[in-house]
Amino acid sequence: MRSHVLEGKVRHRRARPFTYGLEHNVFYFALDLRELDELAGRSRLIRRNRRGIVGFRDADYLPGGSTDLDRDVRAVLRADGVDAADWQILLITHLRILGYVFNPASFYLCRDAEGTLRRVIVEVHNTFGERHLYVLRPSDGGPAFRAGMAKDFFVSPFISLDGRYAVHVRDDDEGVRIAIELRQDESHLLSTSLVLRRRPLTDGVLLRLLLRHPLQPQRTIALIHWHAFRLWLRGAPFFRHGQVTRARAAAARSGAEGHASGGAA
Repeated sequence: MRSHVLEGKVRHRRARPFTYGLEHNVFYFALDLRELDELAGRSRLIRRNRRGIVGFRDADYLPGGSTDLDRDVRAVLRADGVDAADWQILLITHLRILGYVFNPASFYLCRDAEGTLRRVIVEVHNTFGERHLYVLRPSDGGPAFRAGMAKDFFVSPFISLDGRYAVHVRDDDEGVRIAIELRQDESHLLSTSLVLRRRPLTDGVLLRLLLRHPLQPQRTIALIHWHAFRLWLRGAPFFRHGQVTRARAAAARSGAEGHASGGAA
């Protein structure tokens, strides 16, 4: 099986209006989407779309919820202009632990039949229950996958909707390293990185990881709120979700109306 687990560290560092950093030990599942049923059949701990100690639910992914994740992700790739019928799609994600999961970001590494990483889909969830997909194409042919994207989704109340991300992904024999930088007004604001080592996905390895990182999804959501509280105490600028999204929508409407007026003139 190509599916496995990844263990390592997640790091965040904020540069403005003050420096603020965090580092936590984590583990992720790296799942070949064509092996989901086989994986659940082999493992005594993992269940697909059923209750279990560790649970994978298709509905936990994609805006609106998937019913068959492998089929639906390939449809996303077709909509982006590629025939991904024979591609390998590896999903890096958290799974449900005792029925609960929260994934700030999941990553679909999409390789063609020759093994070249052709697309990376970043699926971002926020604490308002919303989901958003960024489908990334490589910007060059170097050894690492590099791409950029405009910030289009509200995640943190301490970061506005402005800015642009730079994403670097390296997936090799040593492990997976993902780095994301957010820039606003042409200056660095936030950097996030995952540095992960591969482990075989066996019940023994998984049990040890569950004991080493107990209730990781529950801990993730608790840490998100803990760090948000600390940023608030230090006076970080605060952006309300409704105000930000309404302002973005109003700006888009204003731009469209101006464009239409200019065309009519």
